[in-house]
Amino acid sequence: MNYTAQRLTVVEPSPTLAITAKAAELKAAGRDIIGFGAGEPDFDTPEHIKEAARKAMASGQTKYTPVGGTAALKKAVVTKFERENKLKYEPKEVIVGTGGKQVLFNLFLAYLNPGEEVIIPAPYWVSYADIVRLAGGVPIIIDCPATNDYLLQPEQLEAALTPRTRAVILCSPSNPTGSVYSESQLRALAAVLLKAPNVLIISDDIYEHILFGGRKFINLAMMYPELRDRIFIASGVSKSYSMTGWRIGFGAGHRDLIEAMETIQSQSTSNPSSISQAAALEALNGPQDCVEQMRQAFERRMNIVMASFAQVPEIFLAAPGGAFYVFPELSKVYALPGFKRLLAESADSSKSRVFAAHLLSKYDVAVVPGIAFGADAGVRISFALGDEALTKGLDRIKQMVSDLRA
Repeated sequence: MNYTAQRLTVVEPSPTLAITAKAAELKAAGRDIIGFGAGEPDFDTPEHIKEAARKAMASGQTKYTPVGGTAALKKAVVTKFERENKLKYEPKEVIVGTGGKQVLFNLFLAYLNPGEEVIIPAPYWVSYADIVRLAGGVPIIIDCPATNDYLLQPEQLEAALTPRTRAVILCSPSNPTGSVYSESQLRALAAVLLKAPNVLIISDDIYEHILFGGRKFINLAMMYPELRDRIFIASGVSKSYSMTGWRIGFGAGHRDLIEAMETIQSQSTSNPSSISQAAALEALNGPQDCVEQMRQAFERRMNIVMASFAQVPEIFLAAPGGAFYVFPELSKVYALPGFKRLLAESADSSKSRVFAAHLLSKYDVAVVPGIAFGADAGVRISFALGDEALTKGLDRIKQMVSDLRA
């Protein structure tokens, strides 16, 4: 008897979660593992947010809520968009889900028909392509090399558009690279998209508040009011407020799309956790100084990473503009004699997987292979961990590269 549906043949378990689980398993076995795999802030959720959750429980906010989120939280999301992005939405144009991943899952299930295409610049967040496949769509992966800062170029976008194109995803700041589209780069992409009226623009803004070098956040919805009904904004509280485990994401878009997404959600999870919604309400409406404090810490850590890798000539790395990841390009590492031997001895043809496996087994450092993000040329390193562990892990990576030179 076959216990799995055919649709599962086109997807894999999340590689980032698998790496994190493997690192935790090795730690539990007594190994001094440095984990660069986790896609979450290492800070605790701010106290005022946790207190709001405790008050919600004490006051009996433990029942079902409306499927797409409480009226109060939807209002807070609407206020956030107007306050921070100068965008005006109505509550019917907003949905709250069980994390940003579910919001995107609902979006693709509600929007895509079988065989329709979604343009995804690579490196990309690991779940984009598989969610598209689960929804019956076809991910069109566009290779965006390090020489272009891993960003989609307008000529690439134009060449990828077909009559079957249904959507394009833009993630800025990016997971896994930390790359950020400038206003001029977004204008160049918009010039192409304005000529493709049937293409939905998905703006994944989950790292909106984690920007470096004095950058100010901008997205196409803020720049082009005429594109408003063609843009879906995905966001949430996980990264900015260190609330990954609370599982609250939200999105904003055309009300017909939101209504369809709520229908999907009504037949899957129903409402997100009532307690988590109360906490998210406080996150959006309460003091915001915690957001800047965490951003400053991430920028300081980013500078530590850049200074460390600057000492390794085989690693090419441009400074990320935001998020808490770097995606070093390793083609010169792959060309080292020691790595060539590793590859020859391995049954795995993926260079980034061979690199990551050797780093974990011999040097006790966990990173995510770039092939999981559609780009075998590098690996993702999260610098969302304390300074001591960060420095120790970077030193081990440098030692491995040094050893591979022989």
